[in-house]
Amino acid sequence: MAPIPITIVTGFLGSGKTTLILNLIPQLPHTYKIALLKNEFGDVAIDSQLASSAAISGVQELLNGCICCNLVGQLGDALETLRKDVGPDRIIIETSGSAFPATLAMEVNRLGRETGNYVLDGVVVVIGVENWKGYDDTSYTAKMQQKYTDLIVFNKWELVDEQRYDECLDRVGDLELQIANVKSDKGRVDQSLLLGLDSALAKDGDSVSGGYSKDKPTHEHSKDHETEVEVLSVNLVSEGDKPKSVNLDSLETFLLSAPKDEVYRIKAIVSASHPMASSSGEVDESAGSQPGIAMYILNWAFGRWTFTYSDTPLPAPIGVASSTADTALSSTHETILRMTIVLARGEASKWKSRLEKGGLIEQEDEGGFLMVGRVI
Repeated sequence: MAPIPITIVTGFLGSGKTTLILNLIPQLPHTYKIALLKNEFGDVAIDSQLASSAAISGVQELLNGCICCNLVGQLGDALETLRKDVGPDRIIIETSGSAFPATLAMEVNRLGRETGNYVLDGVVVVIGVENWKGYDDTSYTAKMQQKYTDLIVFNKWELVDEQRYDECLDRVGDLELQIANVKSDKGRVDQSLLLGLDSALAKDGDSVSGGYSKDKPTHEHSKDHETEVEVLSVNLVSEGDKPKSVNLDSLETFLLSAPKDEVYRIKAIVSASHPMASSSGEVDESAGSQPGIAMYILNWAFGRWTFTYSDTPLPAPIGVASSTADTALSSTHETILRMTIVLARGEASKWKSRLEKGGLIEQEDEGGFLMVGRVI
């Protein structure tokens, strides 16, 4: 069974972490099961009742301490309880306080290695622009800790003037690190940016494409928010009757060349003749008994990636306007890669050109149609 992806959402008290999570739920398929592990200071769980009412399948609480420090030893037991009792598709860990996420992220990685039951998908730090004063510690140690942050979400920026928001950007810059950051839309961030692709989401066509389509808006909120990220849809279509494979050497070159301050997430279902190693060097051998071509889920997040076997059929391309699209979708052609790339603002045109030049996403042997479309 594939490991359960874990998303860590951390930040100062009152920054809007629970709101971010609750706004995530409606964006997911109705059958998708999320379990929540919360950490509250004090002995009263303030908003777990709220979380329980928002289609979250299970909640565990760790009280009276910081999960990043003195409660880290209890993490394994809490995760195991959720895994056995809920069987979730994903676990979200919400932690309060000012602690950097490195200790918690390292503990999740350790539990993943030892049990094989979990994989760290991403670390999201929420900053409430209205009240945040900056980091208390900007030392070398603090910078090393903050390297475990994948994405900073600026929340409540609508309540202040532009100068206050610029001050927050400057304070983030004090750590001298390139960390992806976006503004929320009243506590909402698109799920394609917060979550990677997993086996449960891969069964949902909209989730594979990040929920984006040329034919419909990403959501009903302001258009200004949509410019926070740009999205490319990539489809590779083979020709002929025999199953084809994506060139994994070229794909790995692409993954290694993507700077995490330009490319935020890469999600794909890939047809491959063998598994590709993840960024940690691990290889998923689940398809060992399956001869020939198999399907895999690629989940690249801020410089790290996993490549796991999937029994999910590869959906047909959508949301791409291309002169070759009609030809590519004929009965003698087969989609062998469907990918969504979520990029920082202003990066889509550059990466679209790079991909179309060739050498990064291609068929294992010669041939195939590459279609790259700008979605937003």
